[in-house]
Amino acid sequence: MSTAKARWAAVSGHSLFWPVVALVALLVANTIYRPGFLTVEMKDGHLYGSLVDILRLAAPLILVGLGMTLVIATGGIDLSVGSMCAISGAIACLHISRQPDQNALGGVLVALALGIGLSLVLGAWNGALVSIIGIQPIIATLILMVAGRGLAQLITEGQIITINSEPYKSVGVGYLLTLPLAIFIAAGVALLVAAVTRRTALGMIIESVGGNAEASRLAGIRSARITFLVYVISAVCAGIAGFMVTANVSSADGNAAGLWIELDAILAVVIGGTSLAGGRFSLSGTILGALLIQTLTTTVYAMNISPQTSLLFKAVVVIIVCLVQAPAFRAKFARRRPVAPVAPTAVDQSKEQVPA
Repeated sequence: MSTAKARWAAVSGHSLFWPVVALVALLVANTIYRPGFLTVEMKDGHLYGSLVDILRLAAPLILVGLGMTLVIATGGIDLSVGSMCAISGAIACLHISRQPDQNALGGVLVALALGIGLSLVLGAWNGALVSIIGIQPIIATLILMVAGRGLAQLITEGQIITINSEPYKSVGVGYLLTLPLAIFIAAGVALLVAAVTRRTALGMIIESVGGNAEASRLAGIRSARITFLVYVISAVCAGIAGFMVTANVSSADGNAAGLWIELDAILAVVIGGTSLAGGRFSLSGTILGALLIQTLTTTVYAMNISPQTSLLFKAVVVIIVCLVQAPAFRAKFARRRPVAPVAPTAVDQSKEQVPA
């Protein structure tokens, strides 16, 4: 019995156990509500189904979450990623809309390069404010979160830019090898970030900076450069996500594109087991957290939950997952459970019968 309890404690104590349980529970609930939820069909050479849609729609959140993971691992936060999504998508759509042939691949590639280039500049701005000037990350990125929406509105001139470009549209809803292209883009970026952070010393350096930046500096690590780098990486990931968001609807809305995606990204990182205090991080946990949030969103829509209560429903589920996942909460709950009385043994009974 003790061995079984020890194994259960080891499994349930893993940072990804409870998010996996919550994800499976959501999938089961959807399957009960809609028996065909897990069905995947092949139509016109493409795979269709709710599971495929969840993966496709979660791709932008996965990208933003990957960058956010590295930023949070250094003890920072990036609230501007939603605005960066809007900016990169707006500049790309603006360039494409001015092309005589919007389906020209060259024009689309230039538009993507402009979006990535602007994201690099904005990421460098955040990184400079935090690592060089020394502004608190939440304040530094809050500046761009607010100003970035204004910049996106300036790019679009307060209008919704609509385009009709098949190459650009494929970034969000195109297919490759029967699966949505967005899934391959997110997977490629995830593998690249994982290779750079786990196959080199960069990941350990990031964790050391997040654990104690001053001690890392005294050990010879240039903490400011690492901090600057993670904000640039976060901006690039947000820029790519912005392409997907705008490509899904073939338009750029500077006010609505990527709205509140930064909050979902932070939730995905926390659900994945990365501490907001910095230090050790989990890229796989962030991906799992993003899939959990997107599955939850799909569940809300599938069950026809009213818009007035959908956000509250999502918040309650996320709070439950975070509480169950927290070791301190589980420890307090375990201590409050009543302990079953131990039956007296034969030896104890014989001792009671011996006269004093």
